[in-house]
Amino acid sequence: MNLSEASLFGVRVCASDPASAVKYVLDRARSSERGLVCVANVDMVTRARRDTKLRKAMQSAALVVSDGMPLVWMLRKLGFSKADRVYGPDFMLRLCRECARTRVPIFLYGGSEAEIASLRAVFDQQLPGLQVAGAISPPLLPSDPPADLSVASVINGSGAKIVFVGLGCPKQEYWMLNHLEHVNAITVGVGYAFAQIAGLKSRAPDWMSKRGLEWIYRLGQEPKRLWRRYLIGNSLFVWYCVKELGVRAVTGATPKW
Repeated sequence: MNLSEASLFGVRVCASDPASAVKYVLDRARSSERGLVCVANVDMVTRARRDTKLRKAMQSAALVVSDGMPLVWMLRKLGFSKADRVYGPDFMLRLCRECARTRVPIFLYGGSEAEIASLRAVFDQQLPGLQVAGAISPPLLPSDPPADLSVASVINGSGAKIVFVGLGCPKQEYWMLNHLEHVNAITVGVGYAFAQIAGLKSRAPDWMSKRGLEWIYRLGQEPKRLWRRYLIGNSLFVWYCVKELGVRAVTGATPKW
């Protein structure tokens, strides 16, 4: 199983592949273990360099997978030759297929009522054996949602072993960290996977995804919401890569971030 620990600019990331990540999460879920799983992209990694709590969530995570080819390329450049992309929506679907096969119940937290309804319809059609133990479309939450023991009680009472959290980064990572000691399940932050799997948002063509250009496609979908994220995040990522590789080339050592 390929789950090597890596550090990108002082931020913890796992150099993994989809099959290994799915097996790891499913094994923990079947053992009734707690934990949180981060699906990291360029924006999350660069945010974590500046955001202490987000970095803490990633450090506390059972697993931090790489969603985005730029992260994969950088990991490979640092010697993790088997690193591969773990794309959030596909990761969620693969996990759900395995949960349907092994009868592991799941819970959905986040998204709109329409997304939840459409997602359930997709699961009913494509994964009839999947046990959706419950779902909550929360009201508008604060940017750092505090632990909600009533929500934790509902999730725990449902018997779910995996909770998919679709609140967007970094709110979903804060939520998972704040509920880590209260939710008796693995929580997986999947961002906009709810909307994409539900068919409410389209995905970038494969040729764009393979070339690390998916951000352009998403920017075209939501320019007002995403332009600042990509302008800042992508620029910082390039600078961090240059610094990391430059210091290693000159001194042979990892820079002190």
